[in-house]
Amino acid sequence: MFTATTLAGSKPEQYAQLLEQAEALLHGERDRIANAANLSALIYHALPSLNWAGFYFHDGSELVVGPFQGLPACVRIPLDKGVCGTAAHTRTTQRVEDVHAFPGHIACDSASRSELVVPLVAADGALIGVLDLDSPETARFDEEDQRGLEAVAAMFVKSLAG
Repeated sequence: MFTATTLAGSKPEQYAQLLEQAEALLHGERDRIANAANLSALIYHALPSLNWAGFYFHDGSELVVGPFQGLPACVRIPLDKGVCGTAAHTRTTQRVEDVHAFPGHIACDSASRSELVVPLVAADGALIGVLDLDSPETARFDEEDQRGLEAVAAMFVKSLAG
């Protein structure tokens, strides 16, 4: 049985601990749904001030909701819409301080104020989907959060390859 430990220390130290916990959860498992479910639960419970943490997977034409923690979510997101669609389309992380100022923002949860979306891209360049985190706080995510969550996302992608 896995038990999450409380993250301690500076933010980079906390993300190093989160990455260790994620590695332990994903070790030896290649199933995309199982790994996404466990990872979204770990992130949601380990990081403060989140109201949604989860995955959207690319189905060949759009993003479709995958495992997550939080309130029910938008099911389908076009690749050119919202923060998730922008991250998927551009294959660049989107860190948005105020989602209400983001052109075309899709309000799945009206409590969300800031968002961090990391694209999930396979080694061959294929889009897998995105890791999406929402917060009810404006400007919740900074550069350290972005680096830490990009490392977690990279570990997720690596787990799928075996």
